[in-house]
Amino acid sequence: MKPILHQDIMESLERLRLYIEKESFKGYDPYDTLTSPFPFKLFTRYGQAIATQVQKRNPLNIRPLLGIKKEYNPKGMGLLLNGYVILQKNFPEKDFSRQINFIYNWLKDNRSKGFKNACWGYNFGWASPEKYLPPFAPTVVATAFIASGIFEYYQLTNDPSAKELLISIGNFIMEDLPVTETENGICFSYSPYMKDCCYNASLLGAETLARIFSITGDINLKEKALHATEFVVSHQHDDGHWEYKIDPLTGKERHQVDFHQGYIIDSICNVMKYADEQNPEWTKAVDKGLKFYKEQQFFSTGQSKWRLPKIYPVEIHNQSQGIITFSGDELPSEYIKFAGDILKWTQDNMQDDSGYFYYRKLKIYTNKLSFMRWSNAWMFLAMAKYINALNKSSD
Repeated sequence: MKPILHQDIMESLERLRLYIEKESFKGYDPYDTLTSPFPFKLFTRYGQAIATQVQKRNPLNIRPLLGIKKEYNPKGMGLLLNGYVILQKNFPEKDFSRQINFIYNWLKDNRSKGFKNACWGYNFGWASPEKYLPPFAPTVVATAFIASGIFEYYQLTNDPSAKELLISIGNFIMEDLPVTETENGICFSYSPYMKDCCYNASLLGAETLARIFSITGDINLKEKALHATEFVVSHQHDDGHWEYKIDPLTGKERHQVDFHQGYIIDSICNVMKYADEQNPEWTKAVDKGLKFYKEQQFFSTGQSKWRLPKIYPVEIHNQSQGIITFSGDELPSEYIKFAGDILKWTQDNMQDDSGYFYYRKLKIYTNKLSFMRWSNAWMFLAMAKYINALNKSSD
């Protein structure tokens, strides 16, 4: 028997869904500054990075003045596909086939160009002091979240084209991403353009390979997924947290503890699930990681902390990821309850009457800009995952 879902959850989800569809799945993004026709490229990579970061923090939407348009974001479309499929499975009496088929076909038709294997990036150029990635440059992060949506779509429809896409995605991870090999395992790079070791990005590649293994039985995919997982688990700190990345030559880590903790926990669980590999040490790592995530990165009210030790701003991506992680398969009921607490706080404090979710909440004001990928697609998936968790817990 399915539980009676709280009316406010369903109303909140419906308002968000209608908003997303009214916008035709398009929107702005915190990082879309470089889509402007303004010649930011004249400012060098550092200037582009500064412009992006300034605009990311600007509570005033000057994007129309800069010529920035609402666009489809491939990763956002992958998140939405995942969410719609989960809702379709939980509410078979409803018909989301129009939305599901549109998004799937859009993703199939909008792969990153110049690559033999299926992969995706963001619709904007992205700059940092270390690197610049042009628009649609593929990354393992964007590709992995899209693969998750396509995998769910395949489970729902058994569409052979989806299986072909997934196999091609596996080839992208295995063939196109630089790999760092260490005595503790391997680490997939963030993109094909340079070798690096970002924990959550590598694990997203690993969980994608595990998913594909579950439908193809290709043992090479499983072995690579396990080796990549072992690498990340070996770098967990004693208190249960992971940092963001590591320089394998110096062993120096970049301190950043935020929603990526949730990514890592989810990925380890997904590797074990889809690779059919129950590793007691990894289970202990997940338990420690969950305890740290809940007790150190959230208040009991459901409000998240930004990046430890900083509390503000309250970031919508931290909120949505908390809901997703604590709604994970086979977690104790206390975690599902806490996912509900996070969702309730987010609804009460960060959802607009029109349905979309605010970007950030600071001490003295709220940045109420609407971002399709960063805010709304993530919250749509988060609510779908929470509803799915409630339904499973009542079976």
